[in-house]
Amino acid sequence: MAISNRLTQTLGIEHPILLAPMDIVSGGRLAAAVSHAGGLGLIGGGYGDGGWIDQEWARAGNARIGCGFITWSLAQRPDLLDGVLAHRPAAVMLSFGDPRPFAAAIRAADARLICQVQTVPQAREAADAGADVIVAQGTEAGGHGQAEPLFTLLPRVVDACPDVPVVAAGGIADGRGMAAAMMLGAEGVLMGTRFYASQEADGHPEAKRRIVAAEGGQTVRSIVFDLSRRNRWPDPYTGRVLLNRHAERWLGREAELDARADEVAREYAEARERGDFDIAAVIAGEACGLIHDIPAAGDIVQRIVEEANRLLPRRLGGIG
Repeated sequence: MAISNRLTQTLGIEHPILLAPMDIVSGGRLAAAVSHAGGLGLIGGGYGDGGWIDQEWARAGNARIGCGFITWSLAQRPDLLDGVLAHRPAAVMLSFGDPRPFAAAIRAADARLICQVQTVPQAREAADAGADVIVAQGTEAGGHGQAEPLFTLLPRVVDACPDVPVVAAGGIADGRGMAAAMMLGAEGVLMGTRFYASQEADGHPEAKRRIVAAEGGQTVRSIVFDLSRRNRWPDPYTGRVLLNRHAERWLGREAELDARADEVAREYAEARERGDFDIAAVIAGEACGLIHDIPAAGDIVQRIVEEANRLLPRRLGGIG
C-alpha cells in the first residue's frame, strides 16, 4: 500500500524520507542514492564552499536532488545560493536563521523551500516566509540544534502550522520511528545519523564504525565541539556529537577551553586530519543507539518504508 500525502506531492517523491544535508558527509553520491531510492537527497552546503558544491552536484549525475544551508552562514555568502539555484535543485533547505531574505529567490527558481526549526515561534516564522515544508528538529538530532525533544516539539509544530507539511527529525533511524512520527502528525522524516552510517556517505570509516558501536545516551550536546574548531555559533544553538575523550576532558571547562582556543584548535585540526576520533568529533545524534550496520542508502530507505508500512494503522494506508 502507498500513501500520497502533501509532502510527497510537494516534493515530487515516492517515499516521505529526506536526507539531512550534513556538511561534507552528505555529498553527491549519498544524495543521489537517497533520491534514486524514492526519497529526497540533500547535499550538505554547510558553511559554503561553492567549488565543493559544484563538484558534488556533478557526482550526483542525473539524480533529482536539493541542497541545505546553514542560514546565518549563507547570509555572509549569499552568492552561494545563486550557484545552487543554477543547478535547478528540487529543493533548498535553510536551517538556523531567518529564511525570508532567500525565500523569493528560491521560489522564483521553481525550487521548494524547506525550513528546519527547533521551536514553535520559528515554525510560525517559516510558515509566514512561505516555507513549502517545515522540518521540526528535536534535541535528539546530531549536529546543531536546541533543547526541546521531538516527542513534544513535533505535535506542537503540526498544530501551529496546519497548512504546511511537517517533517520530523531527531532520533529516527528505523520504521518504528517513522511510524511514530507520522502518528504525531508528521508527513515524513529527515534522517542524518542513520544515513551517515551508510556506504555512500562521505564520512571517515572510523566515524561510521563508532556510530555503529555507540549505545543510546553516548552523545552530548554542548559548545565544546565549536570552541575546539574556533567556530562560534549564535546562541542558543549547541552541537550534539558522540561522547569521546576530548569532550569528557572539556565539558564543564568551556571557559578554560576558550582561553586556550589557539592551542586546542591546532590539536583538534591535527586529530581530524589523521582520523583520531578520540579528539575529533563524530557528529551524530541519539539515533546511534538504533544503528547496527552500514548498508547502502537505498537499502536503508527500503527497510524503513517496509517496517513503517507494517506498523502504521490501515487508516493511514501505509506508505509506499
